[in-house]
This record gives sequence, C-alpha cells and structure tokens, in this order.
Amino acid sequence: MPTQDPSPIPVTVLTGYLGAGKTTLLNRILSENHSRRYAVIVNEFGSVGIDSDLIIDVEEEVFQLNNGCLCCSVRGDLIRVIEGLLRRRDRFDAIIVETTGLADPAPVAQTFFADEDIRQKTRLDAIVTIVDAQHILHEIDHAPEAQVQIAFADTVIVNKVDLVTLEHIRRIEDRVLAINPTASVHRATRGDVELGNVLDRGAFDLDRILEIEPGFLKSEIHPEHDSAVGSFVLTSEEPLDPHRFLSWIERTTQTFGADILRMKGIVSFKDDDDRFVVQAVHMLLEGEHQRAWRSTESRVTRIVFIGRDLLRDILRNGFIKCRAERALVAAGSD
Repeated sequence: MPTQDPSPIPVTVLTGYLGAGKTTLLNRILSENHSRRYAVIVNEFGSVGIDSDLIIDVEEEVFQLNNGCLCCSVRGDLIRVIEGLLRRRDRFDAIIVETTGLADPAPVAQTFFADEDIRQKTRLDAIVTIVDAQHILHEIDHAPEAQVQIAFADTVIVNKVDLVTLEHIRRIEDRVLAINPTASVHRATRGDVELGNVLDRGAFDLDRILEIEPGFLKSEIHPEHDSAVGSFVLTSEEPLDPHRFLSWIERTTQTFGADILRMKGIVSFKDDDDRFVVQAVHMLLEGEHQRAWRSTESRVTRIVFIGRDLLRDILRNGFIKCRAERALVAAGSD
C-alpha cells in the first residue's frame, strides 16, 4: 500500500505592535505542559537580535531572522527556514512564527500559500494579534501597522488589561471589532490567555483575507513602513554598574518615552552572575533577573532601541557613563 502523506503542519503567526507582549505569550506557550513540540521562528527589526535570548530555556528549536521584517527582504529567509524544517518534520508538531512589531502580517501569511511545496505541507492555523491595552488606541491612530495587524487577525489578545480601567478595555474591544468584526477578542494579563483560544483553532479564513487584500495570492502586496522608525543598538563587553544603569534607563524612558516605541536588552552587571532583562514600551519600564549566565556565554550587554528620530548620541553618552570601572565599548547600528 502507498504511504499516506502526513497531515499538514499547523502554523500559528504571532503578531502585534512593538511591546504588546508577543514574547511573553510565546514563553507561556512553550512552558505549558501540552506535550506538543514547537519549532519557533523569531523575526527582529535590526541587525542585533534580542528576542531569541528572551525566550525561556526549552527543547524547542528557535530560528532567528534579523535585519528586516518578514514582509520585506527577510521573507526569502523565512521560506528557506520552513523548507529546512519540512525536511525534519518528525522533530516537531507545529510551527510558531513571531513577527517583528513593525511587520505587516499579510505577506507573512502569504508565504504559506505562494510556495506550492510549503502550501501542501503546512496549514496556516491562525493569525494571532496581541495588542497593548495601554497604548493600542494611540497606535491605531498613528501607526498603520497596528491597524493592519488587527485587520488580518483571526484572534486578538488585549494584553496588560490590569493596567487600564474596564471602560478603557471596552473602548479597545469596540475599536478592534470596528476594524475586524470577525475576530475573536480575549483579555489577558502578561499573556495569560487560555491557549485553546490561540493554538489549534483552524481559524484562518482565506476568503476573508481576500476581501481585505485581493492581491493576497498574487504577490501584489507592497508594505510600507514609517521611514522615521529605526533601530539603535548599544553594546558593552564590560560589566555595568547596576545603580548607574537603572538610574539612567529610568531617566531615559521618562525623558524620551514618547519616541521610544520599544526598548529591550540583556544586561551584565558587575559582581552579578545572573543576566538582567530590561524592557520598555514608551515610558513603561520593567526589569528583572532572568537566569544565570552560562559558562559558554559571553557576558555582553546588548540593548536595542526601536523608535522615531532617536537622539542616538545622547543615548550612547548616557550608556557609556553606566560603566562599572573600565571604559565601555558602545556601538550604534542602524
């Protein structure tokens, strides 16, 4: 008897504007006791990756695509990664793609239809868009990407609801449903949504997507990004003074928070064997120790700023002053 082709591999696309909580939700998925194995593809905006380091220690395979968004030049890399995964599909049960916060999800989804081999062997299960309850109403009005991400969603997770009022949450839900009346909407705090509302839903509706974007299957999508948005990287091979750094990063986010769409980093402090993770969205800042540095890791501080018209010299100079003893090496990158 001929061997039956295995069933298509389900693919979940996690999208959402900068700082919405995509990596937090991804970590929750990976840490749940669900007996499923995931291959994870993480895309970042900028040449230095941080997100893959923020993902918890798991057995799942994590692939990182840097220096672009999945809807632009990196899309070819996405296809190559998926093709590589399909050659060893016995090692995982499903695929999760976490996009950069500036990504248009349409071309990402299009990838799973444009290539015939990928189309036959994968199944786009759902596009899940995560929104930041504190900032999404402003982002909808000022960031075209935020609107598009909601429009293409099968599921919208309103995250960080603990930081806003019930009335504010209802305004968000009304606005989301005005953009995308067919989406299912769920509330969450730090990504604590019921995973049945995210995974294995069979929710992707190609007909609805064709109504939004008639050229979806014809490679006619030409995404545009805010030209003023850029990424800026600070690195240090020398440890930082924790008091100086924490004071500086707090002042920085309070002073330039309106222009900082997202900040995230891994910090090495003097006389501290644990990695410190720091993240910010506009003026909302949080940081915590994550885990011990591994013996095989270089204790390098890397901080990525994503924002509009960032004052890079001021940021760099302030960062340099956070050195513990010796001079830091600070570098910027577009």
